[in-house]
Amino acid sequence: MTELWSSGSLDSGHSMDKSITLPPDEIFRNLENAKRFAIDIGGSLTKLAYYSTVQHKVAKVRSFDHTAKETEGDPLYEISMQEEMSARLHFIKFENAYIETCLDFIKDHLVNTDTKVIKATGGGAHKFKDLIEKKLKLRVDKEDEMTCLIKGCNFVLRNITHEAFVYVKHADSEFRFQNTHPDIFPYLLINIGSGVSIFKVESEDTFERVGGSSIGGGTFWGLGALLTKTKRFDELLQLASKGQHTNVDMLVKDIYGGSYGSLGLTGDLIASSFGKSATPDKEFSKEDMAKSLLHMISNDIGQLACLYARLHNLTRVYFGGFFIRGHPVTMHTITYSINFFTKGEVQALFLRHEGYLGTIGAFLKGAEEDNPNQYSWGENYAGSSGLMSTSPDLNPMQRARSGTFDMLEMDRLERQLVNLPLLQDPSSYIPDTVDLSEDALAREYWLYCFEEALDGVVKRAVASQPDLPEAAERAEKFRHKYQHKLQTLRHQPFAYGSLTVRSLLDTREHCLNEFNFPDPYSKIKQGENDMALKYFQKAVKSLGELSWEQRQFALVRGLLAGNVFDWGAKAVSELLNYSPFFSIERPWLVDAYDQWLERLKGPPHKCALFFVDNSGIDIILGVFPFVRELICRGTEVVLASNSSPALNDVTNSELQILTERIAAMDLVIQSAVKEDRLTLVQSGSSSPCLDLSRLDKVLAGVVRERHVDLVIIEGMGRAIHTNYYAILSCESLKMAVIKNSWLADRLGGKLFSVVFKYEVPPGHKTTTLDHVPVTPS
Repeated sequence: MTELWSSGSLDSGHSMDKSITLPPDEIFRNLENAKRFAIDIGGSLTKLAYYSTVQHKVAKVRSFDHTAKETEGDPLYEISMQEEMSARLHFIKFENAYIETCLDFIKDHLVNTDTKVIKATGGGAHKFKDLIEKKLKLRVDKEDEMTCLIKGCNFVLRNITHEAFVYVKHADSEFRFQNTHPDIFPYLLINIGSGVSIFKVESEDTFERVGGSSIGGGTFWGLGALLTKTKRFDELLQLASKGQHTNVDMLVKDIYGGSYGSLGLTGDLIASSFGKSATPDKEFSKEDMAKSLLHMISNDIGQLACLYARLHNLTRVYFGGFFIRGHPVTMHTITYSINFFTKGEVQALFLRHEGYLGTIGAFLKGAEEDNPNQYSWGENYAGSSGLMSTSPDLNPMQRARSGTFDMLEMDRLERQLVNLPLLQDPSSYIPDTVDLSEDALAREYWLYCFEEALDGVVKRAVASQPDLPEAAERAEKFRHKYQHKLQTLRHQPFAYGSLTVRSLLDTREHCLNEFNFPDPYSKIKQGENDMALKYFQKAVKSLGELSWEQRQFALVRGLLAGNVFDWGAKAVSELLNYSPFFSIERPWLVDAYDQWLERLKGPPHKCALFFVDNSGIDIILGVFPFVRELICRGTEVVLASNSSPALNDVTNSELQILTERIAAMDLVIQSAVKEDRLTLVQSGSSSPCLDLSRLDKVLAGVVRERHVDLVIIEGMGRAIHTNYYAILSCESLKMAVIKNSWLADRLGGKLFSVVFKYEVPPGHKTTTLDHVPVTPS
């Protein structure tokens, strides 16, 4: 959450002087480039959406002309920083009391916009219509509230990882996030506003209101006000969080003295809501009455949801609306009710960005000519507030405080992302090996690691732009922002979904990009690639002198050795002693090499998909010799690399240049490229880790067309932090050297332990033939 600077102060009524100053670098970011607007005005909160174009730096590499004679020390390629424009969606939530101030701010900072219309939805859209038109000089075009709600829900479920969650009270982490499902339809949406509306959603544009109830959030608020004389909704919920409903409700044991075993009813089950309140001459506290009322309404809504879920044979049930708003007591009572009535067969699912559904839908209606649904979008962690703590003991009036803004930013991705077709069960795939929000020891260790590494990242960022004097200032801003994110995640590990090493790395990349450091490792990678290329031909010659069995082990050892050295060329050359092989002795921590060797004695694979990792030694002296052997066996190879920079990972544009240079010095690679037996494809990722549920659609198409039957994943980020437990429908190799002593200890090994997993899916048969394999020429 971001608080507004104010010349006023909080009074006893929790209101704030409206003469506030909005910090433009935090609130309404990039407003000068806003193109389209949408607004959703509810009873107390306004949600504003706008689309902007963002100018940012990108690192580009361009191959030099190598037809002329090269001189010693000439770099392999040229690195340049270029300005590019990309699209971003901004969603901002604030209290209605500040709508006029915010509209004035927008009017003062808005340079131009492509549209003369602002799409509006919500009950307050009519009330504030004249004010909006007067302030912004935009015509208000009202959209159907429920259509916007469904459109917004579809959009976040498709595009935001860990959007949906199950709430588990008193667990180590209150939240259990659901992975993005490849097929979000059909589902049931229970929208709890003043009343309850129940929607069956079958496709992007097909939904039906199948039921509802007049007993909803308005009932809780209205009856609660009569019972407690408390007029504010959030204060009523705060009372309920402190109450004890058993003082007011009549339980089964109050009637029968215990459980009612023959009916399967436990003694502490509510038999009659407010059943004890008829007791003469007894006073009941506001807290107890509010809690009883909340239980009564939540249980009623929960039972209704279960009945409709069973009627329409649906197991995915999402809850949203003003009544929810992330309040722990509400989510717990609904969850308990759903579990009770369905015996655990249906889960109550809540949404991290539930408050934005209406405004997202309204925006999408206004931006249909831009075809937003034809793109994939990703949450920008650098510009989003994150989920707040739901603990009533932490800032109990957090949601009711005036002058508090919540933000969500989403960036349009260059390519559409889809599942890897070879995932055995996409619906159960979880990329990350450890959920740090549930593992306190691991969480504390990795947060400490990322904090300790921050000085080095700042120095590297500044060093990557030596010709830009303002780089140091930008790097300090990056430090401050990322440090703040780490502090937030220490207290609220669930802020952006499941906390993982991947999300910590991705958040750091987003913050670096925010301050125009698109590739701090660019020069390091360039140097490593230049150095490694000088040894490629010598490495291939050495391999060719080995027997077939010796060569297979040397190739694997070379891959593992290359994966170790991802920092600097000097250390690499000293350790390798001018040889691509590093002493990695077996047995390994995870060792399936014998099974892999046995498989190699069989027929060649049709096509191998190789997710590559680091620049330098790894890709040139590790991956390419291994790939060369596969090609000689008769296997086609697809190399999948990052679409944009992350740490020192090789990018697709760098890999294109490296492949061109290697092909110029090696006939096997040259002919494979010419005959389309070696293909380079972008993965769609810009992370050191790998999410197989969000890959470039083009890559997925290549996987199908080439009938890929072997997937190779290398590196600690891609094969250990992520995908360690991923189950594929074809053969797979996962290999990495553990370069972190804490993680090695956690996995039962020591620093530089080797993981070599060769996995064959259940029921999959491989044939072993006694034959003499081809020797590479």
